[in-house]
Amino acid sequence: MTPDGQTPDKAVFVGIIRQNDDERKVMEYLEELQFLAETAGAAGDRKFVQRVDKPDKATYIRSGKLEEIQQYCEDNCIRYCIFDDELTGMQQRNIEKVIKAATVIDRTSLILEIFAQRAKTAYAKMQVDLARYNYMLPRLAGMWTHLERQRGGHGTRGGMGETQIEVDRRIVKERIGKLKEQLKKVDRQMATQRGNRGQLVRLALVGYTNVGKSTLMNLLAKTDVFAENKLFATLDTTVRKVVIENVPFLLSDTVGFIRKLPTQLIEAFKSTLDEVREADILVHVVDISHPEFEEQMEVVERTLQEIGAGGKPVFVVFNKIDAYQYEEYDTFSLEPKTKLNYTLEELKNSWIAREKTPCIFISAKEKTGLPKLRNDLYKMVAEIHAGRYPFNNFLW
Repeated sequence: MTPDGQTPDKAVFVGIIRQNDDERKVMEYLEELQFLAETAGAAGDRKFVQRVDKPDKATYIRSGKLEEIQQYCEDNCIRYCIFDDELTGMQQRNIEKVIKAATVIDRTSLILEIFAQRAKTAYAKMQVDLARYNYMLPRLAGMWTHLERQRGGHGTRGGMGETQIEVDRRIVKERIGKLKEQLKKVDRQMATQRGNRGQLVRLALVGYTNVGKSTLMNLLAKTDVFAENKLFATLDTTVRKVVIENVPFLLSDTVGFIRKLPTQLIEAFKSTLDEVREADILVHVVDISHPEFEEQMEVVERTLQEIGAGGKPVFVVFNKIDAYQYEEYDTFSLEPKTKLNYTLEELKNSWIAREKTPCIFISAKEKTGLPKLRNDLYKMVAEIHAGRYPFNNFLW
């Protein structure tokens, strides 16, 4: 989007409220979409929602709402119109016929844009390129105005009558194939590197994006991993050796997860997430100050299942207790008490009471609870370490 230092372009956001949807949640999802846009360099302007039974197959939302959005974009110099779902190629083309004042993009293409901006290493760039080409392939018909032109005559690879879209599709498929081969070579090198680390216990930090994983990594490993209050600040996996008392282990930090994480990205980053799949313990970092932290936890758990890392031992680290807020419950209220009315102590007690959920509450920013966190990690790692090296009595 807009380079740093310039006035950011304005964006509007579009979502739908289905019959059984919670309107408050839909608005929260649009807030997250706005945060994504701001991470990419745009400025949020306004949100549009429409109640529908299901998305329109042709235009996602109804024509009247599209015309309203078009008029607003034209009157307010809006650059981007961003939809909170992945649009089909047909939906995008039909929407663009109505909304001509702004560039129409969907949630998936926005996330891909952020990943492209954040990718620093050659490996990360190849993964993002692969995801973008896979996203682009079924949408070629709407991406360039020259696609309907006929490409024929002597010297053309496809012969007489080959359409430009067929040429473009072949080029994209060739690039996908080449990227997959390049990534396979790097993956083999990375697998060798992991094999050379011996039998050290491995811990992997996982969690929703922007929950403080990199900040925690810096504190535990005494390193300097890039951390920022933006979504997807970390794309490349970072692995550091950590020693607590006399027990060494490997700690890895990788890309955060998010609601509706594009399948293209999950596929492209599967090899990067090998560190997660091969970990002995997953340290699930959660932003306890987020009003929907439990839903974010469910998103992470589903994604772990998708990448083949489900069922591993999990230690939950509830971070950002310094930012936790609650609404004091009115005992005379006729409304039932909700999770928004729980004090931090009540929340702690409810989670600690769950036998299958070992957890701790900390603030990485304020360094609150870190001694106990180190001690808990020490006990878990030492137990696994002692099982692997039973004759190393010095551990005890």
